[in-house]
Amino acid sequence: MVEALRETARRLKNGASYAWGNHGACNCGNLLQVMTNLTKEEILTYAHTGLGEWTELAEDYCGITNAPADLLISKLQSAGLTPTDIHNIEYLQDRQVLNSLPGGFRWLKRNVREDVIAYFETFAMLLEERLIEDVKVPDELFNIQTEEAML
Repeated sequence: MVEALRETARRLKNGASYAWGNHGACNCGNLLQVMTNLTKEEILTYAHTGLGEWTELAEDYCGITNAPADLLISKLQSAGLTPTDIHNIEYLQDRQVLNSLPGGFRWLKRNVREDVIAYFETFAMLLEERLIEDVKVPDELFNIQTEEAML
């Protein structure tokens, strides 16, 4: 997920198609382009088999139907995103991400490319920090390093 967020931000910086009102080129649509290698047109077609925006698609998700819209949501959820995460990506509303923005907290606009880039980069940084915090280094490794330093 960290790399997908960073790659999406990079693509948006480099001029990737962006249109918040288009399922294939909005915040989640651009992220899905990276995660699935589908085009924005394919994502739009698949998303339109469901009803509503990404928030509604995520809330109505059923892993049994294998409807095209459900397959897109399944891809996001298999990467660890919850329906709340999907909503927050689309609307740029996760308070932890907003609190961690460079320069401090500020509200972002969901349909402003630069705000989406800042949100994705900050979200990636937070996820990476969580991963690093979860890494457990055995005490024995610290002892080995200390002994080697003494030699």
